[in-house]
Amino acid sequence: MLALRLLLEGNSIRSTERITDLDRNTLMKILVKAGEKCEKLMGRLIVNVPVRDVQADEIWSFIQKKEKQCGPDDDPNFGDAYCFVAIERHSKLVLNFALGKRDQATTDIFIEGLRQATASQNFQITTDGFKPYVSAIENTLSDRVDFAQLIKVYRASVEGEGRYSPAEVVSTEVVPVIGDPNPSRICTSHVERQNLTMRMQIRRFTRLTNGFSRKFENHWAALALYFAFYNFCRIHSSIRVTPGMEAKITDHVWDLGELLQ
Repeated sequence: MLALRLLLEGNSIRSTERITDLDRNTLMKILVKAGEKCEKLMGRLIVNVPVRDVQADEIWSFIQKKEKQCGPDDDPNFGDAYCFVAIERHSKLVLNFALGKRDQATTDIFIEGLRQATASQNFQITTDGFKPYVSAIENTLSDRVDFAQLIKVYRASVEGEGRYSPAEVVSTEVVPVIGDPNPSRICTSHVERQNLTMRMQIRRFTRLTNGFSRKFENHWAALALYFAFYNFCRIHSSIRVTPGMEAKITDHVWDLGELLQ
């Protein structure tokens, strides 16, 4: 349990190895096993959840090497690995996630999973301006959503500006796509804040480190473990309970042992 707690608090495999005296290969086997259990748990419990406002976004990472370093003979999972995340604004519950390239295929899989996770009642969904969302949501969720995209325009980098300096948003554009979305509820701030939490809590997502994933299965397992822990074990500061409790899926805070039973 200590090893998993360290990984959930942003430690790398090697630092966890030094603290626990467990071999790194053993640690990765433990991580994959825990990820498999958490994936099944999420699939069993987060189904037909009533929601009001859903926000979706993608967060970049990479596996083994950067995309520009990939060759034609490399594993197709190497390079860019985007995690698509859908969160309910009020309960903070992560409803679904998907991992893959930032393309139509991964978007379709992500939105299909979101349909399974949400109840049939109408809700509002907001995404960024990524175009594949339009066809994916029109084909899969058009019977139950009001859908809008919040498109942000960023200022071009200034000469001499640091390579990793955050881009400045100079304007935003709201584009209603399906139904009659309420303008006051068109927002992606909560899912973007969730992206920051992922960067801090999952070592594989921390920028400018050598803690990146070498295998797709390890990357997926780390995400499944993190999201299950986030939903059922971690008290969210703004709602003072876990997202799973706020969504009425469970009535208490789980410990890690209960999560992995």
